[in-house]
Amino acid sequence: MDKHVTIYSTPTCHFCKMAKDFFAEKNVQYTAHDVASDAAKRQEMIQLTGQLGVPVIVINDNVMVGFDRDRIAEKLGIEA
Repeated sequence: MDKHVTIYSTPTCHFCKMAKDFFAEKNVQYTAHDVASDAAKRQEMIQLTGQLGVPVIVINDNVMVGFDRDRIAEKLGIEA
């Protein structure tokens, strides 16, 4: 089964870059939303989490705030 991965991030966020680098390293396809420039996606992210912290990573229906390599790998069913 394909996993649907979405990341809400900002261009200056170090952990957002780490998450995207991890996805690239593991060949994980994802949809990225820049919440610094996209107000609608920023509002969507706030509705998901109740806060402004980034990155917000959504894997199927699992919403995670922050970059936790092991937890992301577990949700994706891949090696960290």
